Amino acid sequence: MKRYHMGIDVGGTKVAYGLFDEEGGLLVRHQQATPLDIDGPGLCDQLLAGIDDVLDMHGIGHGDLEGVGIGMPSFILYEQGYILATSALVNICQFAMRDYLAQRLDFPVFLDNDSNAAALAEYRFGAGRGSRHMIYMSASTGLGSGLILNGQLFRGTYGWAGESGHMLITPDAGVACGCGNRGCFMSWASGRYLPEQIRRIAQGRETVMDLGPTLDGTALHEACRRGDAVAMEALDQLAHYMAICLFNIYQLLNVNLFVFGGGLTHFGGMLFDRVRREFDRYDHMHMPVNFRIAELERDFGIIGAAELVRHDG
Repeated sequence: MKRYHMGIDVGGTKVAYGLFDEEGGLLVRHQQATPLDIDGPGLCDQLLAGIDDVLDMHGIGHGDLEGVGIGMPSFILYEQGYILATSALVNICQFAMRDYLAQRLDFPVFLDNDSNAAALAEYRFGAGRGSRHMIYMSASTGLGSGLILNGQLFRGTYGWAGESGHMLITPDAGVACGCGNRGCFMSWASGRYLPEQIRRIAQGRETVMDLGPTLDGTALHEACRRGDAVAMEALDQLAHYMAICLFNIYQLLNVNLFVFGGGLTHFGGMLFDRVRREFDRYDHMHMPVNFRIAELERDFGIIGAAELVRHDG
């Protein structure tokens, strides 16, 4: 009898589901929007319905599933499967998510940070293959990292090692982040806070961008292509803070491979050439440091979440 496993990648704007066979082949991919105001039970109820939808698409039942892995953009007490806070979905906090789901499912549930899951995927099957150490950097709605050290995923004492986006760069100054602080890297260099940063830069200046509620990374990308001065300044600022975050991680861990995934990678060289120049400006040791774009494209999140089943199951 064939056995299957499922990976779910929960982001700040969408939930992606992937059903995999025993060999790791992707059989079904499904996606739903994530309401920003959703709470923990509400998200879980959505996930339960989504799991059933995906199983129905392939005509299999719960008894054929070995388990489901879920990557969340959250501070997670890993051993307990307990979410302390979620900066991108602020109403999902202080919630025993794994227990809530386990009581409603008849197969194992594995819960981890989404960057950890993505790091597993890229290390095993993508841009990190063959390396000893790797830092996965999520450059998307949020900013975070997954740490592969000596071939192992490093979670730290409580489970959220790698929350680099919430390291402080301008303490108590700047945009308030869902982590509870002002001045963390995520507030300066992530998709969620990009509109606020653009509006701040644009005050009293002309720009081709519509500064209303539809303002996002896509609008910034198009405005940069048109040479808009406000857009170019916002892009330079984004690259600057991202580079400092990377440099600090490099100085702390001395890992020379960074793999980037997430929506902001669509900027390509427009953004990451700037990040590279800024990083090199601070790096006076001049030893090789490799920047790579994730190879698994949009599926690294669901592949990594499914790997939690095989990795921890």
